[in-house]
Amino acid sequence: MTSSGTNPDGPAGSAAWELLLPAASAPARARGRSLQAALREAVRSGRLAPGTRLPSSRDLAADLGVSRGLITEAYEQLVAEGYLRSGRGAGTWVGGAVRAAHPRARDLAPRSPGAGVGFVPGTPDLSLFPRASWTAAHRSVLADLPHHDLGYPDPRGLPRLRTALAELLARRRGVVADPERIVVVSGVTQATTLLGLVLHARGMRTVGVEDPGSPQHSALYASAGMGTVPIPLDAEGPDLGPLRRSGVRAVVTTPAHQFPTGIACSARRRAELLDWARSVDGIVLEDDYDGDFRYDRAPVGALQGLDPEHVVYAGSVSKSLAPGLRLGWMIVPDSLADDVVERKRTMDLGHPTVEQALFAHFVERGDYDRQLRRCQRAYRERRDALVGALREHFPGARLSGIAAGLHLIAELPGRYGPEDRFLARAGAAGIAVRTLTAYTHARAGGPGGDDGTEEAGGGVRLILGYAHLSPSRIHKGVRLMREAVDG
Repeated sequence: MTSSGTNPDGPAGSAAWELLLPAASAPARARGRSLQAALREAVRSGRLAPGTRLPSSRDLAADLGVSRGLITEAYEQLVAEGYLRSGRGAGTWVGGAVRAAHPRARDLAPRSPGAGVGFVPGTPDLSLFPRASWTAAHRSVLADLPHHDLGYPDPRGLPRLRTALAELLARRRGVVADPERIVVVSGVTQATTLLGLVLHARGMRTVGVEDPGSPQHSALYASAGMGTVPIPLDAEGPDLGPLRRSGVRAVVTTPAHQFPTGIACSARRRAELLDWARSVDGIVLEDDYDGDFRYDRAPVGALQGLDPEHVVYAGSVSKSLAPGLRLGWMIVPDSLADDVVERKRTMDLGHPTVEQALFAHFVERGDYDRQLRRCQRAYRERRDALVGALREHFPGARLSGIAAGLHLIAELPGRYGPEDRFLARAGAAGIAVRTLTAYTHARAGGPGGDDGTEEAGGGVRLILGYAHLSPSRIHKGVRLMREAVDG
């Protein structure tokens, strides 16, 4: 017990009066809650230390100019919550159960750490987000949304959105899109996790992942209790020999535009991949993360359209609108549909209904098609700018991958290597870049295969994202990178 606690008219009484005086000035209807909140916070913060004796309710009420009943009620409430303790005839004391908290709101969103120019792949241009048309759609949807749509939704998603997505995806990506088999999710990440949980429940323990490929897949499947087996690539797509020998019955692939190598799965390899899935009664997860963006020809249709019973198709608006919307979809085979929907229900009870109705409205009015065309024009211009800048500042660089998506591969001549020195010099100049080896799953020497991405004379193989950079920033970044590595 502190010395100040021995005298209710001493320092503790004065401290309580000072801490509670602002709350005592609150409007009459809120005064009781304000007094309780102020006293609670004083105990939490340590300004009223454990063991401190508080003034009597009569004395404190007189000091604050409030009714004794308000103080009595506040003391009783905080005694019930454990902040204070009291005994008959022994007064009221600060309890010892409270430990001071230090609340702090941190931002853990991924950011480029102070880079002057960042070529890190995977980021769209968020300034292209259609704020005006999105706002108009939001007002219209809120005005017309039926009351019952604000309740818990069908875990598959609103029928209106699933119907709109079925028409959109069939028209743009050539999928077999039955609205009954579409599940609205919070991006491809959730689609991946849902599928992993369902496959694990059916006895599978491993899934094949492209190598090189997205570094997120291993962690996502691990969260579902699944291990991953790296499947190397060749010039046509996933190498079927290692895939067959791996023993897996599920594989993740990005056939329209492989990440990160930039290759497109050949027609022959697409057929072979589906033959493999049928032979093992397996599943292919098709991640169509940027399949809408092809700059030299019309996009190749989705793999799912060839065999909807062995392919799970997943996509999202993360590259076309914004990843912060957390809105995507998956189309599942009949054999998996019930299990996927049940997992979705238990995971989050369904996607937010207002956002679903808003996006359905956006698709139905043609606004989403217009947004895709806008992004297509902008990203093609930026890719052309990057190609031109590389040819100007890094003569002899070999560019690979199809003209599509949000990134390209640049293999620089051997004189710019080794990679660690290149990265150190570029980073020191404020240029954030990634190398292809950063995305390999297994082999330290690189992805191997015969796709032309193997190590060549100590050169540097860069994955350069460009969608989020203006043409002028692209030219500046490439110039600064050249100056840094020449220095």
